[in-house]
Amino acid sequence: MIWAGFFSGILVIQYILLLILLKANWKNYFVQKSKKPKVTVLIAARNEEKYIPRLLRSLELLDYPAELLEILIADDQSEDKTAQIASDWVRLSDNRKLITIRPDQGNTKQLNGKANALAIMSEQASGAFYFFTDADCEVPKDWIKEGINCFDKDTGLVIGITQVKSRSLFEKMQEIDWWNTLGIVKIVTDLGLPTTGLGNNMVIRKKAYHACGGFGKIPFSLTEDLEISKAIHSLGFKIRHQVSEAFLVKTKAEKDLTALLKQRKRWMAGAMTLSFSWKIILGLQVAFYPAILALIGMDWGIGLSILVIKILFQSLFVHIFSGKVRQQTDFWALFLFEFYQIWNFSLTILYYFWPGQIEWKARKYP
Repeated sequence: MIWAGFFSGILVIQYILLLILLKANWKNYFVQKSKKPKVTVLIAARNEEKYIPRLLRSLELLDYPAELLEILIADDQSEDKTAQIASDWVRLSDNRKLITIRPDQGNTKQLNGKANALAIMSEQASGAFYFFTDADCEVPKDWIKEGINCFDKDTGLVIGITQVKSRSLFEKMQEIDWWNTLGIVKIVTDLGLPTTGLGNNMVIRKKAYHACGGFGKIPFSLTEDLEISKAIHSLGFKIRHQVSEAFLVKTKAEKDLTALLKQRKRWMAGAMTLSFSWKIILGLQVAFYPAILALIGMDWGIGLSILVIKILFQSLFVHIFSGKVRQQTDFWALFLFEFYQIWNFSLTILYYFWPGQIEWKARKYP
């Protein structure tokens, strides 16, 4: 009973600490600067005909001088109408360019298809700051201004906040999962212990990007945003996490359980490259559920009490964090999220260790 109480109780303590730090150590890095540098937006697209029109519409609304804004889109050998949609769009303005990744260019820079496309594309980027998002996202109109105003002279990378757009219960659970995870990332990064990049919403200073070699020089990984953030941080550059409404990117949810598990298997591969201390922290998240079930079996009163307390503190944390960007989460969804996590963690671990390749964007990786 002692071990079960320890593993279940430590998660309650974690959320209490997170709530305290959310209030006492919150950092807003925005500082208005008069100078507007030239920036480059880089987007690697593959088979995104359904979603890329939304991204392109949001890019049209960016509040930044057109002569200082460069938008590069790489069509990574799409098998649908992505290239045609992007081609029609870039012809409407001189500051837009479509870069076609030819079959003979595949894996020339990286074995990871997306990182390879970004590496090829970055060779043509002329901005002082590189903004990254995905073809299935939508960016806010002040995205550029917010991003560049969060840098100081020692900062190499700024990550933002991403919300999963949700309608169904399954999608709502994914949204809460992102709020919870990014909330923890924000707290830890504000403590000076950055953990990751955020491929669908991040800005890298050109100097930092080239100092680490960019996406073409990082070790092979299916979480290229994590790898480049580690490379930039290892060179002494600071990493900041800006959470604000002006830096809120929206993305789609995974459509079904199969797609979700494929995503999580890829993320797990990246998590396995984290430091030992971070693996312990992540392991404690998973250990909570067998521990609390064992505790309920031994003393249901104590076990259920700890479970309810954990749900309450976790829900309060997600509610306050999402409120920082003027987004609200329903209480009933927050309550159900705990039970979603039980099978989410279980199936993710099983799927990760199940023999088979990782499938991503119609490509398979070992």
